[in-house]
Amino acid sequence: MTAVPEQRRRRPELAAFLRARRARVAPEDVGMPPGLRRRTPGLRREEVARLSGVGVTWYTWLEQGRPINASAQVLDAVARTLRLDCPEREHLYRLAEVPYAPEPSASGLPEVGREIQGILDALDPRPAVLYNARYDVLATNGGYERLFFRGGPEPDTGPYGMRNALWALCGASGAGCPVVDRRRELPLMVARLRGAYGRHVSERAWEEFIRRLVEASPEFARLWRGTDAVPPRARVKVFRHARVGEVRMTSVSLSVDGMPECRIVVYTPDDEESRLRIASLYGTADGNDGSRPPEGDGIR
Repeated sequence: MTAVPEQRRRRPELAAFLRARRARVAPEDVGMPPGLRRRTPGLRREEVARLSGVGVTWYTWLEQGRPINASAQVLDAVARTLRLDCPEREHLYRLAEVPYAPEPSASGLPEVGREIQGILDALDPRPAVLYNARYDVLATNGGYERLFFRGGPEPDTGPYGMRNALWALCGASGAGCPVVDRRRELPLMVARLRGAYGRHVSERAWEEFIRRLVEASPEFARLWRGTDAVPPRARVKVFRHARVGEVRMTSVSLSVDGMPECRIVVYTPDDEESRLRIASLYGTADGNDGSRPPEGDGIR
């Protein structure tokens, strides 16, 4: 049996999605009079086309699932007309086979709400951080700050004045680098970055980020010429802290609803010696680092 091309599977889904969302938007929602003789709910195709600034024939073909090309600018216009929220907008991009770019905040980065910061703080003393796909450090908790940024010199924040784990690793060397096995970690991080880059090819922010890393780090440039691409996965990392020495930590990545391509990474001591060293770093007299409850403090 011949496999159905992926595009042929997505186009009917795109057509159904657009029709359903068009039916959901009333004329008065977009500043139009209700009008008469509307046999079906929602906007007409020609109204969506006019409000989006595209041709009626082109939009009709798009809604019919025909194999036509759509630009990000046109899809954004259609998304605004149909009043799509962020997850729906991303779904539209995926179905139309256009690289998705989340709408930036004023800073160009996603907003971190109190709920996400509250989760990070609740994980303390376990180190936890919120990364985007480029390894920008969007938010941290106290455990992460104590482990990575209070045991030695502050990392180089790079040309954007923002902490970025990949930039710090590319520029760090010797005692200033918190990662012990840097030669192992950097190729994995670059491969993970490449896996995310496929969704952002030709986007200005991403191309500029890659260009500056290539210029700043010959090692990154060499790795970037490779073709490896891997997803995040749980694994053990070894870090060096100026006061307590080396600690082995298991890292686990957790996706975040409503924040596409962002993930919370949580670090847990991998062995008893590391647990005790982390506990001494956090100043817990009973040697508890948060990975287990104190004795006698269980649920009754």
